[in-house]
Amino acid sequence: MIWFAQETWPFGSALLLMLALFIMEGAGLLFAASPSSWLDGLVPDLPDSLEGPLAWLHVGKVPFLILLGIFLAGFSMSGYAIQAFSSALFGQLMPAWLAAVPAMLGGMSLVRGLGGLLARLVPSDETSAVSEMSLIGRAGLVVQGTARQGSAAQMKLRDMHGRTHYVLVEPDLPGETFEEGVSVLLVKKNGARYMGIRNPHPELL
Repeated sequence: MIWFAQETWPFGSALLLMLALFIMEGAGLLFAASPSSWLDGLVPDLPDSLEGPLAWLHVGKVPFLILLGIFLAGFSMSGYAIQAFSSALFGQLMPAWLAAVPAMLGGMSLVRGLGGLLARLVPSDETSAVSEMSLIGRAGLVVQGTARQGSAAQMKLRDMHGRTHYVLVEPDLPGETFEEGVSVLLVKKNGARYMGIRNPHPELL
């Protein structure tokens, strides 16, 4: 069968990885530990030379995990379609590496098209920035990991409307660490992460 042939293993692997990512995201929602937030926090600030090409793929406008899932789906579907066409036309499957080249273009095309639709549904950068900046000056608890400079932990806090947020936080002061359960006061935002200090008044949390 074409689904399990040696020449289609990259496309089957991509499909399984896509399913695993979304299962992890669904499980993360149950335990208040979203992999998509963690993954977005790992994405570094882009140099100017890359902003143009990656903006074409809506990086920064749509959560990275969603874009990755769309790419994997497009890559997998394109790969299987190419191999099915090759089998029908030539009576044999193409080498996996050769079929993967146009399949990657198919995955990127799907990211470009579907990602554009999703980008319209995601709040604009201006609206998002106002919401994110409003969290500065608010305190919450570290709920996962140990935060130190260069290595963020996940923090839970509430905004002025009582909505719960999960953000990535690092200590603003060199040499300081925040363990799970520590109350942290956010003092500024640095890229996708917040910088904080130990809450001087944890009893007011």
